[in-house]
Amino acid sequence: MSGVQLTEVTKSYGPVNVIPPLDLSFDEGEFVVIVGPSGCGKSTTLRMIAGLEPVSSGMIHIAGKDVTWARPKERDIAMVFQSYALYPHMNVAENMSFALRLAGTPKKEVQQRVKVAADMLELTEYLDRKPKDLSGGQRQRVAMGRAIVRDAYCFLFDEPLSNLDAKLRSTMRTELALLHKKLDRTMVYVTHDQIEAMTMADRIVIMEKGHVQQVGSPREVYNNPVNIFVAGFIGSPSMNMLDAEVSGEVPRVKGNGFDLPLPKRLHQAVQKRDSSDVVVGLRPEHFSAATGGGGTSESEFSPVELDVKVAEYIGSSQFLAAEIGGKQISAAIEVGPDSAPLESGKYMFDTSRIYLFDRTTGGAIS
Repeated sequence: MSGVQLTEVTKSYGPVNVIPPLDLSFDEGEFVVIVGPSGCGKSTTLRMIAGLEPVSSGMIHIAGKDVTWARPKERDIAMVFQSYALYPHMNVAENMSFALRLAGTPKKEVQQRVKVAADMLELTEYLDRKPKDLSGGQRQRVAMGRAIVRDAYCFLFDEPLSNLDAKLRSTMRTELALLHKKLDRTMVYVTHDQIEAMTMADRIVIMEKGHVQQVGSPREVYNNPVNIFVAGFIGSPSMNMLDAEVSGEVPRVKGNGFDLPLPKRLHQAVQKRDSSDVVVGLRPEHFSAATGGGGTSESEFSPVELDVKVAEYIGSSQFLAAEIGGKQISAAIEVGPDSAPLESGKYMFDTSRIYLFDRTTGGAIS
């Protein structure tokens, strides 16, 4: 057994059970992102892997070794926290080498490891600076460098980019992805930002209230969400959810202000159902200007009337805050950089990309 494996792991605080029995496994060398809203249990799960939080029951294996009750330093892990946690009185080199020096690593080896990590993170010219003389991105790279010099089997990241501005977060996402390729180590990354999850992960673990909702590649969880929660959480802007019913010999999905043909891939699934009541999911990016087009050969565009309240200009696209039948929705329309603000009227929706969910259970109908 290699990688990281959690077997029936639970966590309780007194009578409050925050993590019900949890089974997860991460392959060796895989970049896994655990994502979910605040309070879903993702950081608690990471801290149990690190040994910073004891499990209430269950087992944790790292690289085939049972580390359930092992101390953090015995788990061959390195952790990067949300706060940089740098020593202000030490320079960059001293911060990066602190754990090695504490462990009695020979001085020459310490210097070599720091040099390799500094070169990798482009920190060589800053080795003599104190943290107060660095930018936020540089401090975060120092925190990552401190983990890299450990040469650990597994790297754990607890929302390391949340303190950075939007531009720097984008840059650091790329740097982390490149770092994973260079190191080829197992990495487990926790975030509430689904964009970070989609852009960096080999696999995504989506959690809600301590439960794993879905595990899969970014493409899998985007294209085939298992329930309303996953569908609404993955994607930016979020998927629009509208109450509807399916009816007709050739099934159509109808609701207040819309009447759309159902894609053939869903015909058999809806015919097996006892109820015609559903929730229909329409992603904002599958709307287009009234001329349609821009889709794949399987695309089937149908008209939808949108009552546009606000049109947000973002260059080549416009984000619309609109209404369908009095229900607020969002749409992302590609129109070009010189277009006038879009107004209410007829738009097209790619009905081949319709999603259906059970109105009672929230599960996907497929």
